[in-house]
Amino acid sequence: MARQRVPEGPPPVPAVQKLRVRYAKRGRLRFSSTRDFQRALERALRRAGVPMAFSAGFHPHPKISYANAAPTGTASEAEYFEISVTERVDPESLRAALDEALPDGLDVLEVVEAAPGALADRLQASDWVLEFRDVPKEELQRAADTFLAQERVEVTRMFKTGPKTFDVRSAVVSLGATTSERPDCAILRVVVRHTTPAVRPDDVLTALRAVTELSPPAPPLVTRLAQGPLRTATARVADPLAADLDGDGA
Repeated sequence: MARQRVPEGPPPVPAVQKLRVRYAKRGRLRFSSTRDFQRALERALRRAGVPMAFSAGFHPHPKISYANAAPTGTASEAEYFEISVTERVDPESLRAALDEALPDGLDVLEVVEAAPGALADRLQASDWVLEFRDVPKEELQRAADTFLAQERVEVTRMFKTGPKTFDVRSAVVSLGATTSERPDCAILRVVVRHTTPAVRPDDVLTALRAVTELSPPAPPLVTRLAQGPLRTATARVADPLAADLDGDGA
């Protein structure tokens, strides 16, 4: 029987604190991929001198957990990750140090100490803004009303395993048009329930094209404003870190 290989060296220092971080992806950094951000974050953690906890084994890696990243090409004000550290740190000091160490456009907005409970369980829905140039608000609202009147709107998207067809309508909690600060633009605001597979903003746009005559001259600028617990009665997305600040992980 082959002998089991035992990792050399002392065991990793145990984690004493878990922190949850909200950051924004803005400007040209909206085109950065999840892997691009992971590399930038690990460099920033080293530069900021964060006492990271590491996994055990032959190839230790920092204990970082990423949650529901926005698609490449979309901006976001509500991206999240968690880190574990071997020494207690002040959340606001960590926020400032990480924000300084990350590139402009990857902006650390909030750091809290994690309460019990899984962050992923709180990320139930996203609130998106799609800003269209040279499309009247009235045209967007007509498209939204037509879409909402449907019982089911299917789209097909290519996945690693091949094409998959799924319903977009059931994931859309609310959809409506509003004016933009820019006179030549109008906004489509959509709250989307997190499902499997995930319904992305481009899926909503594809579904709108399938059931309406909406044909924007250029792709919209897409920004995630929030993701968190879904308040169904008001079709609003709540703050997922509020439970940590209250000391209640439920």
